[in-house]
Amino acid sequence: MSDDPLDPDTAGLLDRFTAALRQALPLTALWAHGSLAGGDYRPGRSDLDLVAVLHRPWTPEERQRLLALHRRLDADVPLAAKLHCAYVAAGALDDPARDHPAWAHRELLHRPVTLVTRRELHAFGRVLAGPPPAGVVPEVTDGQLHDHIVEDLAGYWRPAVDHADRWLQDVWVDLGLLTLARAHETLRSGRLITKGQALDVLAALGAPADVVADIRRRRYDADPDPATAAWRARRAELTRSFLAPALDDAVRTARSRRLRG
Repeated sequence: MSDDPLDPDTAGLLDRFTAALRQALPLTALWAHGSLAGGDYRPGRSDLDLVAVLHRPWTPEERQRLLALHRRLDADVPLAAKLHCAYVAAGALDDPARDHPAWAHRELLHRPVTLVTRRELHAFGRVLAGPPPAGVVPEVTDGQLHDHIVEDLAGYWRPAVDHADRWLQDVWVDLGLLTLARAHETLRSGRLITKGQALDVLAALGAPADVVADIRRRRYDADPDPATAAWRARRAELTRSFLAPALDDAVRTARSRRLRG
């Protein structure tokens, strides 16, 4: 479990959020995963990825209380825009495909706690309240994780490459390329890597150097220049031209290795 010190703004937000959750909901545990727990967290740029476990499903009144809590935080703390939290009732984690309420992108959504998230929680989850994930979150086997990653690459990311307009946005370029690199490493070695490490993997995979440098600059430079329209269009073209065959190759290699395995 990670216990590296956080910057004061992030630590203050998490302390306030944890205390408020204890008042608003029947909270059993609160954990961080992603870069906040595994390293390479960048305040104001990285998401704050959290999972809250509840004693029981919330009531309608508790749901409204939670929405009010998130909206207050969004109004008071700029960093709260990056706060994403899944809400899972105790005993509801047995099915990895089951959707759970989750606050993300300033709205309440429903989505699963993925097998990658579960593996992160076991590998390096950061405990903010309650017991650790072990004994609460079912273990993820290597085979389960492998199949989930391959399905995500083949069923979600590969079709997404065909939607040209999406790749004009920073978030699609970043997530598409970094997801490929992180998946490549996990499928190869079973290791979960940070986004910073994924940038090095992208270079080794032959990703367009200018695009990798663009992601690195926007993630790590203090005040990166905004992209021009011409660069966004060129970046989208370079990204899609690389990703399509790279995703196909990753899926083909992983499935072949699984068959031999």
